[in-house]
Amino acid sequence: MINHLIVSPLLLPLLMGTVIILNANQPVARQRILGLSSCLAVLVITGILLFQSAQGPIQTYVLGDWPTPFGIVMVLDRLSAMMLFITALLALLCLAHAARGTDREGKNFHALFQFQLLGINGAFLTGDIFNLFVFFEIMLLSSYGLVLHGGGGLRTRAGMHYVILNLVGSSIFLVGVGILYALLGTLNMADLAVRMAAAPAENAALLQAAGLILFAVFALKAALLPLCFWLPDAYGFTSAPVAALFAVMTKVGVYVILRVYCLIFSEFAGVGAGLLSAWLLPAALITLAAGAAGVAGSRDLRRITAYLVIVSVGTLLAVIGTFQREAIAAAIVYLPHTTFMTAAMFLVADLIRRQRPDAGSELIPDRPVGQPTLLGLLFLTAAVAIGGLPPLSGFFAKVMMLMTVQGNNAAPWIWALVLGSGLLALVALGRAGIIIFWKLLPKDEPGTGRGTSHDPVPVYAPADVFPAAVLLCISPLLVIFGGGITEFAFAAADHVINPVHYIEAVLGPDRSLPLLYPFGGE
Repeated sequence: MINHLIVSPLLLPLLMGTVIILNANQPVARQRILGLSSCLAVLVITGILLFQSAQGPIQTYVLGDWPTPFGIVMVLDRLSAMMLFITALLALLCLAHAARGTDREGKNFHALFQFQLLGINGAFLTGDIFNLFVFFEIMLLSSYGLVLHGGGGLRTRAGMHYVILNLVGSSIFLVGVGILYALLGTLNMADLAVRMAAAPAENAALLQAAGLILFAVFALKAALLPLCFWLPDAYGFTSAPVAALFAVMTKVGVYVILRVYCLIFSEFAGVGAGLLSAWLLPAALITLAAGAAGVAGSRDLRRITAYLVIVSVGTLLAVIGTFQREAIAAAIVYLPHTTFMTAAMFLVADLIRRQRPDAGSELIPDRPVGQPTLLGLLFLTAAVAIGGLPPLSGFFAKVMMLMTVQGNNAAPWIWALVLGSGLLALVALGRAGIIIFWKLLPKDEPGTGRGTSHDPVPVYAPADVFPAAVLLCISPLLVIFGGGITEFAFAAADHVINPVHYIEAVLGPDRSLPLLYPFGGE
């Protein structure tokens, strides 16, 4: 029986985004209700899909009932279901934070937010590499508007860099897809995996070139060095709920690298086998080191958090780069933790910024924040979680990752950089906390130009801090339900690392035989 719920995370944001555009001249309260209702409905649906994926095999949805590989196909496995649920929960909380006033800074925020969700969800669900390009474009076009929402010189400059780089990336993406289609005659990812396994040796150079071109595009989306320099400014200067939502957008790049290079360029891929084996791990470790250096050198809490996103990507891809089942499972356990905690820190930094009228999120002495106990507790919880200290989820996820990579030759480098980056994050966040909460200026300090603002600072109601608090509460929940999450992650890693499961679900069991018996054996 066809499971129509699979396409609901695409149709609902598309429908609601269109409705909100038609109500663009209506009061913003109406747009908030429509946007929040859509996000809540998508959260419920993705929760059901997550439960279904944990209980059964990989599901597919073929639009128009065209036979594969000719029709557009959506594929729901454990990993894609988990990413959909993470996105839906994060989006609901980010939108709730934005509804406290950020959405009034410009026009069409809620419509752009819904189209952004459409693009992200589509990238997680699609089983077709050209439609991956299409959903990337929807995601990026919406993100351009969201990054620039509210205007301002710094935001506009950072946004322009982001737009130009991604436009170049989109052009390169088409080149890579075009080479694959010209040589293999299909765009369905499962069919690409089968045909790649049987590709003749004379096409090896072009196929590998196409794979590396696509990797460059995905590395740009994931912010892998040297294609990560756009991120600190873009995330650091845009509005807080947008930056928090973008914490999952870099994970789209990580997800696609994991999906494409464990499926199309898997160990069964013949001339394309192991394409990233020599590239991904070193690039991820250098990214991790660069991100940690950025964390240590930043003098603004929001930019520190932006560099923590780069550290998160480097950590994930360093572990995934071993291409071991256990390591990939550990990365899947770490992924929700790092996404939710960096998003929470963006929201906490925004709450702090608004109660420091002179310094904002910049790490210089200023007047005391209006609610130091509340903000201090939120900041401390986020810092402990991100730094990987017990008893929160970062500690257990990092331990699991480090234990599972012990057999790899690069294990000493992974251990050193993961632990070193965690230490630098703790030092940087500790320094930030000291400056924000303890290193205070008296009012009207002469000659400094600071501490002179007499503007009243906002006093937060429970609704203002609710989204950040809920995000932080996820960390202990990930520990409490760690056994079930780990079991789920290992099952998800099984589906990812073995392309036969994916191919059988999309094309049928007979089409996976060339991968299992490439020389015609029984």
